[in-house]
Formats: sequence, structure tokens, C-alpha cells
Amino acid sequence: MLTIGLALLSVLLCSTCHFSLAFKDGLLPNGNFSQGPTPSQMKGTVVTDIHGIPNWEISGYVEYIKSGQKQGDMLLVVPDGGHAVRLGNEACIMQKVNVTMGMYYSITFTVSRTCAQDEKINITASPDSSVLPIQTLYSSNGWDSYAWAFLANNNPEVEIVIHHPQVQQDPTCGPLIDSVAMRALYPPKRDNTNMLKNGGFEEGPYFIPNTSWGVLIPPNIEDNHSPLPGWMVESLKAVKYIDSDHFVVPQGKRAVELLAGRESAISQVIRTIQGKVYALTFAVGDAADSCQGSLMVEAYAGKGSLMVPYESQGKGGSKRAVLLFTAASNRTRVMFLSSYYNTRSDDMASLCGPVIDDVRVVGVRNKRHR
Repeated sequence: MLTIGLALLSVLLCSTCHFSLAFKDGLLPNGNFSQGPTPSQMKGTVVTDIHGIPNWEISGYVEYIKSGQKQGDMLLVVPDGGHAVRLGNEACIMQKVNVTMGMYYSITFTVSRTCAQDEKINITASPDSSVLPIQTLYSSNGWDSYAWAFLANNNPEVEIVIHHPQVQQDPTCGPLIDSVAMRALYPPKRDNTNMLKNGGFEEGPYFIPNTSWGVLIPPNIEDNHSPLPGWMVESLKAVKYIDSDHFVVPQGKRAVELLAGRESAISQVIRTIQGKVYALTFAVGDAADSCQGSLMVEAYAGKGSLMVPYESQGKGGSKRAVLLFTAASNRTRVMFLSSYYNTRSDDMASLCGPVIDDVRVVGVRNKRHR
């Protein structure tokens, strides 16, 4: 009920915005806030005009931040475009976008916590809404990119609202929001070569230009529609979606890194025939992100399980593994998680873990499960 209430509040706070823009994959118009208010639309850093930030409407305590600006002893660094917005008490930013009804879309946005520890972001694409916890920092520079997905099923025009639902004693302690982007999702279907959907992770959210830390997929308890089609994140922590432009991936252009030990897991339910034997094959490796040491992936399919160790030098590489299992019912859950918590050797702080990719399930003929 709290999430629904926050969603309704978010929409009501920004319900009068008149911008409606044709959608295409990439940054939303002025999605990196490079165009800012005029001096007459600001009081210090606070934006006083609800339409002061081009292409956006604001509500509440919203600041326009320039990279290098100081807050007390803290230097605020903005990774893309040089500008960001800070959402203070009950503040939101909103933009309307034209969409195709019946399509899935993912929103990617970059966020940084400032001084408050237990930060949350409420993101809405009416009528869908989720509250994403952002208190865990996954990158050493303090900025993370998150993805969230929604189904456009009610209206050809959707309101994208990013809302800070909390009230702090100091309103300047709210989170910084940088680049906001959107991408249409085309969920792949199962075929004769793979009973899993999106087993190569090639379909997923948009990667923000000029960032090199990947995109976090939040836990499924916070997200009604997965931004990683076919897959759910069944854990308390996020998993990282990575690309071959910035990381080493075992196959293709995309993969998933399991960041937070047993608190970072992905799963998918497939249709099976009870008593039939199947083979689950997949690649395990490292992303060449200085994640050195002993990594371990645990794979589960029905009642079958397999632990796959991988000694990482942090420079990229992979190996393949196979799990044979007998289906106990007509639906089987396939799940992967990391056995250990690991941190990067170059900063000893950023969470990292094993990479999985090229996941396949096929039926096995004339073989008995042992």
C-alpha cells in the first residue's frame, strides 16, 4: 500500500506537465540535464520555475548541480554532461513520452547518493511504479546506473516520474540524478536450440553513453517487469548487466555479473516434461574488471545443482559447465547465484563477482540422469 501511495503522490506532484515527445531509444530529451534553468529561474542552486529545466517538469525541492560544485567538504562530480539534478524532500522530475501500447520499455538512469544513507528512488511510468533502494554503492566513484521496466498498456502517452519520497532534516541530502534514458524491449522467444528465453542476455536495458560501470538490474521484489527479459532477480541485491565495449564477456555483446554473493541471483522458469532429462549448459568467467581470486557459481535446475569454481586473474576469460537434471514437474526453475562476496582488487571496495553467459537448456535423448 505504501508503494501505491508513493506512486500516486509522484504522479499528482507532477501531473500538469505538458511536454509530450516522440520516443526513440537513447537519452530522453535533455536526459543528461545539459540544458539548465536561466538565472531568473533559480535561487542559488534551487530551481524555482516548474518548467525551468527544458523538457522536464519539476516539483518540490530540486537543485540544478554543476560538476565540481561543493557541498560543505564534499566535491560533487557529475560523470556525464557536467550537470545533474538533486532531488530534495518529496521532489520529483517528470517528462511525458509517446509509446506504443503493448510494448515493454526499460528506463536507465544514473544516480548518486549524497549524505543520507537509506536512500530510495520511486520511479513511475503510470500505472507501473516501484521503489528502488539505492543505499548500496556498487561502483567506487559513487555513481551507479539502474534499470527499471514497464509495460505500456493503458495509454499511448506515458509519464516518466523520478521521485525522492523521503523527507530529510537537510533537504540538500537527497540523491543526484544524471542521465535518464529509455529503450524498447523485444523479449526473445524460445526456439528449438534453447528452452530458455534470452539465454545470451543480448536483450536488455540501454547503456548510458560515457559510462563504464554497466547497468544494475534491481531485485524482482522491486520490479513488476524485468528490464532483462525472461529473467528475474531473486535476491536482496542487484545484478550487473555488462557489455563487451567495457568488459570481457564470454559470448556475444552482453552478459550478467553476479555481484553480491548469495544475495545476487537470477532465475527463469521453463516448461519441461516430468521425468525427461535435460542439459543446462552455460559459461562462467570474469569481466576483466579486477575481480581477482576464487569465484564460484552455483547453478540449480529443479532438484539438480552444480557448483562451478573459477580462479580469476581479473583479466577476462571463461569456461563452460554442464548440469544434467531430470525434470520433476512440467515447470522447472533454473537459477544462478554466486557463492562468495568479492571486491575488486584495484579499489578493495567495489563489489564484483563471476560472469555468466550463453545459458542453454536442451532435452537429452537416450541418456539417463546419474
